[in-house]
Amino acid sequence: MPEQAVLDHLAQAQPALLSVQRQARHLTEWGLELAARLFAGHRLLTAGNGGSAAEAQHLSAELVGRFDGERRPFSAIALHAETSAVTAIANDYGFDQLYARQVQGHGRPGDVLILFSTSGASPNLLAAVQAAHSAGLRTWALTGRVPNPLAAACEDFIAIDAPAANAQEAHLVALHALCRSFDAEIERLTNAGGTA
Repeated sequence: MPEQAVLDHLAQAQPALLSVQRQARHLTEWGLELAARLFAGHRLLTAGNGGSAAEAQHLSAELVGRFDGERRPFSAIALHAETSAVTAIANDYGFDQLYARQVQGHGRPGDVLILFSTSGASPNLLAAVQAAHSAGLRTWALTGRVPNPLAAACEDFIAIDAPAANAQEAHLVALHALCRSFDAEIERLTNAGGTA
């Protein structure tokens, strides 16, 4: 029985990857816009809960560090990773305000907020979207199946049509594809006379 559970899980990986592949143009467009915004001096804020927080932090790390080739670092903050802020905000304002408060503090008009959630129903992410809209940020979400409240609340979303665990695995593939597009556009902008 355990082996069958593993086989069943792996069988769902293929449809999840196909769901990402069908949205390749969408991911490319996100990479182009994100590159233009960060190249111009804006920043990326990312957030999620549990495993989705790890995906959010992974994306931020790729932009501050590097994905494949050498390039300058870009400003990207994983909002859950600042433990003193996280515990203070959760204690003083409640867990639902965990990300909204940080968006209010860090976000500036023209910045981008990318949220990761397989359920698309986390109250703290929905509050972050509201704060981002008020502050003039672009809001994008990587979610599981739609419809879900987070996809509806954000300006744009990419949804993976798969069970939650497989959707989360596909989010990693999607964020790497986004990085491919981002890096290619940064290289183009730099060669066109920029300073990245």
